[in-house]
Amino acid sequence: MGHEVQYLSETKRLVSLVAVVFAVFMMFQYFEFPYGDVVSSLFSASRAQEVVNGTYPTEALPQIPQIHGNITHSYALDSSNNVSNSSVDALSTIPATLSPLSSPAPSTLPITVDTTLTGPSIVLDPDTSKPEKDVSISVQDSEESQKSPVLLDDKSANEVHPMGEVVTISEMHDMLAHNRASSRSMKPRWSSTADQELLNAKRQIENAPIIRNDPTLYPSLYVNVSRFKKSYELMEKTLKVYIYKEGEKPIFHQPTAVLKGIYASEGWFMKHMKASQHFVTIKPKQAHLFYIPFSSRMLQVKLFDPESHSHKNLDQYLKNYLDLIVGKYNFWNRTDGSDHFIVACHDWAPSETREYMDTCIRALCNSDVKREGFKLGKDVSLPETTVSNPKNPLREFGGKPATQRSILAFFAGRMHGNLRPILLQHWENKDSDMKIFGKLPKSKHNHIYFDYMKNSKYCICAKGYEVNSPRVVESIFYECVPVIISDNFVPPFFEVLNWEAFAVFVQEKDIPNLKNILLSISDERYLVLQERVKQVQQHFLWHNKPEKYDIFHMILHSIWYNRVFRVNPRSEFLESSNAALTGIFLYHWEPQLLPEKWFLFKVNGLWKTKNQNMTNLCKVAKELKDKFLSFEICHVERQLLHHDTAKVVVHTTPDPIFFTSR
Repeated sequence: MGHEVQYLSETKRLVSLVAVVFAVFMMFQYFEFPYGDVVSSLFSASRAQEVVNGTYPTEALPQIPQIHGNITHSYALDSSNNVSNSSVDALSTIPATLSPLSSPAPSTLPITVDTTLTGPSIVLDPDTSKPEKDVSISVQDSEESQKSPVLLDDKSANEVHPMGEVVTISEMHDMLAHNRASSRSMKPRWSSTADQELLNAKRQIENAPIIRNDPTLYPSLYVNVSRFKKSYELMEKTLKVYIYKEGEKPIFHQPTAVLKGIYASEGWFMKHMKASQHFVTIKPKQAHLFYIPFSSRMLQVKLFDPESHSHKNLDQYLKNYLDLIVGKYNFWNRTDGSDHFIVACHDWAPSETREYMDTCIRALCNSDVKREGFKLGKDVSLPETTVSNPKNPLREFGGKPATQRSILAFFAGRMHGNLRPILLQHWENKDSDMKIFGKLPKSKHNHIYFDYMKNSKYCICAKGYEVNSPRVVESIFYECVPVIISDNFVPPFFEVLNWEAFAVFVQEKDIPNLKNILLSISDERYLVLQERVKQVQQHFLWHNKPEKYDIFHMILHSIWYNRVFRVNPRSEFLESSNAALTGIFLYHWEPQLLPEKWFLFKVNGLWKTKNQNMTNLCKVAKELKDKFLSFEICHVERQLLHHDTAKVVVHTTPDPIFFTSR
């Protein structure tokens, strides 16, 4: 009997042990291992090697926060107010396999996530080659002095896009929507009224009333004309920009140095921005944006040494400037630069600003969605404009009516980059309808070039060393339908303009079939395109005095628009778009201090009192006040609140939230 009991006892122990082992195995089986099952995750050498190399399968992407290794220059002030460079060197780039949006063929797109963001932000290839400026120039042929020296490590001229690496306009819109939904700027280190105003503007834009008839805006030209109009109106009503006074001329604060030639956009913008009494504020606490007024062209002219074949000293110069303003003010530190912006048209600007200024909004002519860290939804595509006469930027404006344009397509320019030689190889002197040339002979005021554009139906905008070209704006200027041959180029004002309504996009691989593509566009469709080119002209014109909807206001609007849709309020309860966001400050005080006196302080905006305890209470109320879109102060009976407690009630939907301050 004793043996039987012992046998049963040992049997139970064995069964229990088996059950425990099975339970442990099942528990591991359902943990979130990278490959979904414990055996593969723990014992697959090949897959373990993939993780070491930083490559994950597509289905694993949503669970893996990806860090972009170049986000390394986060400034902070230590307790002694010295600048510390809290570099994130430990963060490494983790490439991931991802199918392009709306594309049947898979391709590899690196994904980047700021550690402060709520989701992945699609970014660009980490290639950081420093290309030369496209001065291929048509109108710019007289601007020989603007040509930048080619660096020895410049690979862009020979770069060929592998199949599957082209991002279409439709896919760019998908990427923009994805980035808007999944990423925002860093949560500010302390709250600001300006952030709340931006958040309020965002809600109004998202709920903009439908525009039926506007004599100045044509709905077909815009992604959403109602949102654009509301956003533009709010910009005019709300936006304040603080301009840093630091910086030595001519690199900083000298727009007159860059008012002529192919880099004129950065000079004209700086000129109008500095002169604006409407947008500029001298009170940084009122500012929604902070402008760093430097010229990327003058940076290259003054500091680049052709013998060095490197522009690291240019990068260092910008870093030193950033160190200066970060050490002197706390504006950059509050948002890690996400409310700061630059406007730069030189081709080197993306790489020069990528390491130290990547968190700010960069308005760049070189807007390649696959290179140099250009981020849709944060960065802005800056129109590259040629100004030959600063006193009269609209000279030669316009062109012949559509029915009088006898030339099917026109291009002329220097052989910069690898694409233009291919264009000439297929079409130079091959077809009387296709006027495709290299550099044209010099003429007074470049009238030969102008005459070709004014007489052509389609103007070929082929990229040079980089994706951007002044021909895009020139085509619109001369009322010629732009044909953009530049893979992965983000066109200007992409956030609001519907480019496919007035331009033609041809992939680089389709150059041999260029004429057939153009002839496939019906005469009726061409007339629509050309009429829309004339309608969109107002957004691409420089005026000596800025006018509504002109290029100055459009550049500023794109910067404003991206900031509005990336604002990340500090207070968690401000994030619900359905919240009424009314804070009610409940307090009690001794009977001898009448509530009416307190309300007098509040109504007049005077948060002052001689009583120290009241001063402390006022301080708490003032700090809370800045966190709400509206704020009320109410007196309650002593018995309703603890003797040392003040309470804030936040009216949201559906239930109030209570915050207590002791």
